[in-house]
Amino acid sequence: MLALAAGCASSAARLGAVAAASPVPAATATSAAPVTLTLLAYDSFTPSAGIFDAFTKETGIEVQLALGGDAGELVTKAALTAGTPEGDVLWGVDNTLLSRALQAGMFAPYASPNLAHMDAAITALVPEHDATPVDTGDVCINYDIAWFKEHNLAPPLTLQDLASAAYKDLLVTPSPLTASPGLAFLLATVAEFGEDGWQAYWKQLRANGVLVVDGWTEAYYTEFSGSSGKGSRPLVVSYGSSPPAEVIYADPPISEAPTAVVLRTCFRQVEFAGVLRGTAHEREAQLLVDYLTSVAFQEDLPLTMFVYPVHQAAALPEAFTKYAQRPAVPLQLDPARIAAQRSVWLDEWTTLVLR
Repeated sequence: MLALAAGCASSAARLGAVAAASPVPAATATSAAPVTLTLLAYDSFTPSAGIFDAFTKETGIEVQLALGGDAGELVTKAALTAGTPEGDVLWGVDNTLLSRALQAGMFAPYASPNLAHMDAAITALVPEHDATPVDTGDVCINYDIAWFKEHNLAPPLTLQDLASAAYKDLLVTPSPLTASPGLAFLLATVAEFGEDGWQAYWKQLRANGVLVVDGWTEAYYTEFSGSSGKGSRPLVVSYGSSPPAEVIYADPPISEAPTAVVLRTCFRQVEFAGVLRGTAHEREAQLLVDYLTSVAFQEDLPLTMFVYPVHQAAALPEAFTKYAQRPAVPLQLDPARIAAQRSVWLDEWTTLVLR
């Protein structure tokens, strides 16, 4: 999902060297005939070209991508075909959708050996190994540094600050009904203010002129003043990795990010991949999950998907270590709680904000 995704082949050159450090087991006797696996993913799944060549060379297994819609659409379709899947592995279920996927029985449990190289707090989200963590990211308030300097106004520090008169008519957010970062922002407010307090907070935001648009692209590239769109709003719901993306794709080049993140507003997203229950190639699909969580693949993610690797040995590129900011204590909600209450929260939000 996520964050200014764009093709970038800079990590591909590392594959040969890194693959040796994170070997993928050769396919077993079940793969006597050539096997092609179908990897289902959302439209913005854009790893480097040729990223699966090392996997194919090591295992003899080919990988073809089948991209379709956003993460929500992906999960909805996979849930309808659970047990008779249209692919072998699925990438892109995040923690806002995880319980829905597990309740549908989409995945065949598999404990990848790479789980030993991940943070225990992340692997604890799937204790039965129904799915495997593959990346993390944060949805945060981003702000236009120059705008706040020009207006001699300190940027906000908290979610509550956004409802104060000093920031009236300054915030734009994608809708939680139609965009995953918008949903993450709504969940951040539930995590911060509680199930009995977030509604009052959104009433305050509405009174303070929050602008709600359909998608992240419109919010960031049209309404936000700190991006190429040069809109009128200097506060936007985006990703914690948006500032380094601004530097990497700047033309002409720039040495400092024009945007920054309000760290105390960040909601942690974790994405998962899994072996689809009913695949005819379960062992081969498990090997692909191992590769998706190997150092080789994980080090490709920051500059192509603008997310963070979960493998603790994967190195971050300089652009991330220099420009990206991560909250020490991000806002989070239990996936089961999200699954139980998401539709209720969305209905309440619609009544409060759109009607």
